[in-house]
Amino acid sequence: MRVLVVEDEPRIAAFLVKGLTRGGYRVDHTGRGSVALERVAAGDCDLLLLDLGLPDVDGLEVLRRLRGAGHTIPVIVLTARAADREAGLRLGADEFLVKPLPFTQLLDRVRAQL
Repeated sequence: MRVLVVEDEPRIAAFLVKGLTRGGYRVDHTGRGSVALERVAAGDCDLLLLDLGLPDVDGLEVLRRLRGAGHTIPVIVLTARAADREAGLRLGADEFLVKPLPFTQLLDRVRAQL
């Protein structure tokens, strides 16, 4: 299964990529929402792990565009913006996790979505 990590903080992204790879997933990374939109449209991933605070297109807008275009790919929002939980779920996130959290919990949620 292919996971696309959409996270603009390099240290967090590296941690996620390393952990998910060790968990047996093929993992790619981008720090830009626009790239995530392109990759999903191209069918290049099976699950999106999406941060909200991105430099070009905010994660909530990424989610809005994906669902508006009819994409049903599982999306796990992983963010420090706990206040956006309701909006994220309303826009179609399958999971909404708040950083920091135990990595085992994230792996459990990824497995459940895939």
